[in-house]
Amino acid sequence: MTDTLPELHSDHGAAARAGDRAGAQGLVVRDAGAGAAVAHQGATAFVGARAKSRVQREAELDAALAPGATRPIGAGVRARPEAPDQFRLCFERDLDRIKHSRPWRRLAGKCQVFVAPEDDHLRTRMTHAIEVAQVATSIARTVGLCVPLVEAIALAHDCGHGPAGHASEEAFSAYVPGGYDHAVYGADVTLEPLNLCVETLDGVRNHSWRRPAPCTPEGEVVAWADRIAYVCHDFEDATRAGILVPGDLPDSVADVVGRGRTQQIDGFVRAVLDGIDRTGHVRMSEPAAGALAAFRAFNFDRIYLRPASRQQADRVIALLRGLVDYFVDAPLRLPDDATDVTPQLVANTPETAGVVVRYVSGMTDRYALALGVELLGWRPEALPRGV
Repeated sequence: MTDTLPELHSDHGAAARAGDRAGAQGLVVRDAGAGAAVAHQGATAFVGARAKSRVQREAELDAALAPGATRPIGAGVRARPEAPDQFRLCFERDLDRIKHSRPWRRLAGKCQVFVAPEDDHLRTRMTHAIEVAQVATSIARTVGLCVPLVEAIALAHDCGHGPAGHASEEAFSAYVPGGYDHAVYGADVTLEPLNLCVETLDGVRNHSWRRPAPCTPEGEVVAWADRIAYVCHDFEDATRAGILVPGDLPDSVADVVGRGRTQQIDGFVRAVLDGIDRTGHVRMSEPAAGALAAFRAFNFDRIYLRPASRQQADRVIALLRGLVDYFVDAPLRLPDDATDVTPQLVANTPETAGVVVRYVSGMTDRYALALGVELLGWRPEALPRGV
């Protein structure tokens, strides 16, 4: 009696073992007749068409998009001119650069509402950005807008956020002429090295409603998607954290879009689609628009500006200003790979302050908190935590 599986004695078992060995050794199987390789032995995945060039794809997209949609053309308009890609649309190149960038990766360690959350299911800036992209692209596909541009703006829209939430803007404003606005800073400073298209950067710069309207309908869709996503998701996170219960949501909101996240997002998205159908412009129809405004006002009152949240914000401001002051006073203590650091930095100058703000604003929550203990002598129990 043996407990060896029967198929291991068959030809199929031998082939499987050979395939395992090939995979472990990094071997590939080649089709000598075609001069190409397959990923799996015996693979027959069929396409039956040649790769389309960027020019062909642009022409097809031009015919398919809505009249007001933004058309990708060539390499796109960029601060530093580039040659166009053979296959990718200009906004697809932006999207690829964003996904591969360090500022976007660091969003995984920056909080949405809760500072350095211990609960892995509470949202971060990255999960928020992904959810905004999902909402925005679902609208864009339905009305014929340029999906790659929408997704690029949505994924990058919060790259200018500092660690530990919106309080970082107040912390950094003391060092930035005109104040620190995460939307403007993200487009003009954080993302500048990526050389993105002007339409992508405009959408990032103006996604906040306190800013001028974006120059494209795609940017306006992202602005609505951002508000829909954070209002619904921040409420859901607050209920998970025990700050609120679902029944706390005002009837003026629940009667329009319900009390569950899925129903709420669906209701708001449908209202944007209805607003576009009614007007031909990016709008949200009533009564959903009023419900969204009431929902946001409720979140500000019960989540963002509650006394415990304000106390944590004060700690965030003190911590981040302490880190900026520390490095402005001693710029040689900056890491060698800190953004834009040069040996010529002089202590306590505006130029050095600009470099330091760029470095500290890029930190994750966890890294900033750790430096607060290591460099500034903060007691761990005194660090900002939670809402």
